[in-house]
Amino acid sequence: MPPTRVRLRQAIRGALGFLTRLPVSHEGRAWVAFQGTPPAFPAVGYVVGVLAALPLLGFAAVGAPAPVAATASLATLYLVTGINHLDGLADCGDAAAVHTVERRREVLKDTTTGVGALAAAGIGLAGTALGLLAVASLGRGSLAEPLVVGGALAPPLRAAGLVVAAEVGAKLGMAAVACLGEAITDGFGAAFTGRATPGLLVGPVVVALPAALLTGVSPAAPVALLSAFLTALVVVRWARSRLGGVNGDVFGAANELGRLVALHAGAVAWVMG
Repeated sequence: MPPTRVRLRQAIRGALGFLTRLPVSHEGRAWVAFQGTPPAFPAVGYVVGVLAALPLLGFAAVGAPAPVAATASLATLYLVTGINHLDGLADCGDAAAVHTVERRREVLKDTTTGVGALAAAGIGLAGTALGLLAVASLGRGSLAEPLVVGGALAPPLRAAGLVVAAEVGAKLGMAAVACLGEAITDGFGAAFTGRATPGLLVGPVVVALPAALLTGVSPAAPVALLSAFLTALVVVRWARSRLGGVNGDVFGAANELGRLVALHAGAVAWVMG
């Protein structure tokens, strides 16, 4: 049954409270509604994406160098979302470094940080930073010039749209984990996989699709959206084969890797398109 508007609003509030550090409560009805409403994942992606894209627009307006804009965007991204998802990627990195399902599951619960975690987190941060730098470099231009010419958005607007599309795609990937994954432990993962089914993935896809239009005639946004989604499917497949299912760390890994791949794929599509 499709969620009612009231339930969807509650779910989005719960998603904002849980997936970001914004001052929004995720207790009570909001948290319960979020668990059963996968479309709330990409809906929050729009909010996070817009906030992360604002520095690109702001620094483009004053002509600041692309590395400055990319750094400000990266900092804003993690100020808004925190590092829980990055921690999930790090834990999956540690799990990937060992050789049995039982030991991998033990490593996911271990509070120590191994070389796999350092490598995964480092690649995640560096890859995201370089992706944002590529987008910021492509988005160089003046906002004083016409913003739309022949259906093509001005470069700064296209860059901002690509950042939003990448974030929506990353959150669509989390919805895919919820709908397609099977939980291996109680906790965050089980709260979602226990109430989601593959058929419910239609809702998040519908919510995410408008993000494909955010770069205008450029293929950058649709490529970014699709790349993030496909990355999540690869993460789910890896988790099934290596862990026997998913947990909260797998959700975080799908988010971080989905965004990273989306930014780079979108930048390549921009240049080639």
